[in-house]
Amino acid sequence: DRNKWSLCKKGSPAWSKYLSESYDQAYVHDGKLVLVAEKVNGVYKTGGVQSLGKAEFQYGKIEICARFTKTAKGGWPAIWMMPFAEDMGWPECGEIDIMERLNHDDMIYQTLHSNYINTLGHKTPQNSITTDINPDRFNIYEVQIWENEVKFYVNNQLRLSYPKINGGASGQFPFYKEWYLIIDMQLGGSWVGAVDPAQLPVEMEVDWVRYYTYY
Repeated sequence: DRNKWSLCKKGSPAWSKYLSESYDQAYVHDGKLVLVAEKVNGVYKTGGVQSLGKAEFQYGKIEICARFTKTAKGGWPAIWMMPFAEDMGWPECGEIDIMERLNHDDMIYQTLHSNYINTLGHKTPQNSITTDINPDRFNIYEVQIWENEVKFYVNNQLRLSYPKINGGASGQFPFYKEWYLIIDMQLGGSWVGAVDPAQLPVEMEVDWVRYYTYY
């Protein structure tokens, strides 16, 4: 639905370095969104979609059902959220990583970023969790955003609850606001490591995205 989604734009950060801005790497097949990272004529090209400027996700529940059909060393599929209205820089603005997977791992990461966590270095409350998955099947990745808490789930199982503390002082809880969703394939970078081009392409299929607003 192009009223809600557009292609991710190429940029300088590692996650966006190889974005193709082409439907060759982000397309619908058999009713599923397919995102690809590959090497074409000697150039890496990755696909991604985002709801920036089109669909905002407020407090509530967001679920994404996805699987990894092809993997590679240096592959980095991700489902994550950034503020719909960027009124400050990163990490003060906050970031919600609903799912990140590295290489051929049989686990995924779910992580929160903020000034309190990334700049001041506070790791209490716990801001990140890993969960074992079967990467060959569809899994459901979920975040719930409440006024005083963010919760991560995998396959309907609660994995991490991050509370607001001390009234959110020092930028501890910049999460109760509107967000946009990014679903993309990424390649390389300091976290995931070097890419093995012989193992490409990498693919992620997304069956559905569901959003529930709380009143």
